[in-house]
Amino acid sequence: MKTICNLKYNQTGRVVAVHGEGHVRKRLFDMGVTPSIEVTLLKCAPLGDPIEILIRGYHLSLRKDEALLVEVEVL
Repeated sequence: MKTICNLKYNQTGRVVAVHGEGHVRKRLFDMGVTPSIEVTLLKCAPLGDPIEILIRGYHLSLRKDEALLVEVEVL
């Protein structure tokens, strides 16, 4: 399973599934992280947390543990 964390800088992937439960999964959906949407990895902090992605035309920062819940296919 590839996640957002597996993308390389400026690499784009399509969201296949959002794993997790409860409020974390709902929060990701509320931020626009839903299946079939394209995401591009823009920046990653030195220790890997947080991660900045481009999704739906805006920049979004995710914690590493949140990014690990988003399964993607590399385009």
